Amino acid sequence: MTDTAQLEQKILTEVAAAGDESALEAVRVAALGRNGSITTLLKTLGTLAPEQRKAQGPLINGLKDRVNAALNARRESFKNAALEARLNTESVDVTLPVREAPFEVGRVHPITQVIDELTAIFADMGFAVAEGPDIETDDYNFTKLNFPQDHPARDMHDTFFFNPKPDGTRLLLRTHTSPVQIRTMLSQKPPIRVIIPGRTYRCDSDQTHTPMFHQVEGLVIDKSAHLGHLKWILEEFFKAFFEVDRVGMRFRPSFFPFTEPSLEVDIQCRRDKGEIRFGEGDDWMEILGCGMVHPNVLKNCGLNPDEYQGFAWGMGIDRIAMLKYGMPDLRAFFEADVRWLSHYGFRPLDLPTLAGGLSS
Repeated sequence: MTDTAQLEQKILTEVAAAGDESALEAVRVAALGRNGSITTLLKTLGTLAPEQRKAQGPLINGLKDRVNAALNARRESFKNAALEARLNTESVDVTLPVREAPFEVGRVHPITQVIDELTAIFADMGFAVAEGPDIETDDYNFTKLNFPQDHPARDMHDTFFFNPKPDGTRLLLRTHTSPVQIRTMLSQKPPIRVIIPGRTYRCDSDQTHTPMFHQVEGLVIDKSAHLGHLKWILEEFFKAFFEVDRVGMRFRPSFFPFTEPSLEVDIQCRRDKGEIRFGEGDDWMEILGCGMVHPNVLKNCGLNPDEYQGFAWGMGIDRIAMLKYGMPDLRAFFEADVRWLSHYGFRPLDLPTLAGGLSS
């Protein structure tokens, strides 16, 4: 038996005897490493005569190829054995339901959904969306809106005030989105037609009130805007929002510092077994406040009340969401309960549109 044949038999025996990957790697290094037995033989080819090199070259290279093939085969057998062992020890319950994709599991919060619905409805009427800061000045939140200095809303038990500044002024968390009306009238020239959805803050907490809640207000300023326009806008909004063909409305006199005359609006409804249906029945429910913008507010914003007039309205987004989708407790809106959100939430790709349906 030649030297290469003996070496091949020795190496193949060691490959077959290797019990794991590390032992097999040791055999490979001993044979094919930098100082391995086969590598050493290959280095001697350069010192041989041409005739000898022609004879020994194919023998040594063939040995190298066969050893590599044996190593790869043994390595593959280890992988197959490991897989077999894993399959024998692990089990998969094929009766478990398939997990839903993330976009199927995720839900849009009802508040976000209703804001999108409001925006879709009023955008169709030509309204833009205006926004402003949650932290406001006393001037924008009260004074420019015609609140007298002794008005109860300025008291600490109604409003979240920050600590006074060195000059005695105090910032506050806005109690309504009306300061954005002021900011809009100060920054834009009429005609103005905007809605203002956003967060508001008041010292109040029970089943239908929370310290932080959401409002949407509307503002129209023009030379010829009047209550007839306001009534039409509100009627068309409620028909679209509650998705009914008609809705009965009644307007009652009221008082707000920033409107004159001021009105409260009731809409027709029917209460039946804990449910409220709109557009039918003999009951009425108060839904919002509105009125013509007070001349003093126009003056405070640099508008001439003899030239311009307008109207405004405001309602609670959380409240109309509760009424439309049958949610009994406002506090659940802010508890971050995934179970509640999976029940009342909306699929993220079902965007509300007037053509396709707001809540489809």
